[in-house]
Amino acid sequence: MSTPMLEVRALHAWYGESHVLHGVDFHVDAGEVVTLLGRNGAGRTSTLRAILGLTGARKGSVRVRGQETIGLPTYRIARLGVGYCPEERGIFSSLSTHENLLLPPPLTPRGGMSVERIHAMFPNLRERAASPGTRLSGGEQQMLAVARILRTGAKLLLLDEISEGLAPVIVEKLAEMVLALRDQGFTVVMVEQNFRFAAPLADRFLVMEHGRITQAFSQSELPAHEKQLQQLLGV
Repeated sequence: MSTPMLEVRALHAWYGESHVLHGVDFHVDAGEVVTLLGRNGAGRTSTLRAILGLTGARKGSVRVRGQETIGLPTYRIARLGVGYCPEERGIFSSLSTHENLLLPPPLTPRGGMSVERIHAMFPNLRERAASPGTRLSGGEQQMLAVARILRTGAKLLLLDEISEGLAPVIVEKLAEMVLALRDQGFTVVMVEQNFRFAAPLADRFLVMEHGRITQAFSQSELPAHEKQLQQLLGV
């Protein structure tokens, strides 16, 4: 069997004295899209942050392409090809759209996706290249946040609530983007509250409750779980 792109085993994490993850176990194969589902406070965002070492203390095992990272600082984990798009996006108001896009350094000598390819995927970013980053619409800021990590050369993308609060037409564009990235060989782990957005995109679904994975099922098994998920997520 090939080595998973990401393998998480018995992962515990804390914010100060608050124990937020209680033995999280899952793996993601190269080229997969996996979605973490659950109520607010279930531990989904904390899982993404713990993978990158952005929580407080953590213990367990987090392997990226087979390399153990639990003892590494965040910048060294990122250099293994991990890109994180946080819910708050982190767009710099003092920089133009183009400057925001070019800000992160490449993670590999070959670099990441070219500006030309990014503009082909996100035409709005070409049109708004000179605009201050925070003058963009919410959807354009989300596109910029994702595009920025593609520039770095990251192949494992951790995306936190990228559809939240956006107009349906923008959400549709983001869905097309996720499918295009999968077709290009990227591996994606998404945290999503918007089940209708995530349902057609993911190869597998992981349900989190109280800081641990309680269920895992594939796209083909989704119909059998829909009623239960509607009750859990309130959709």
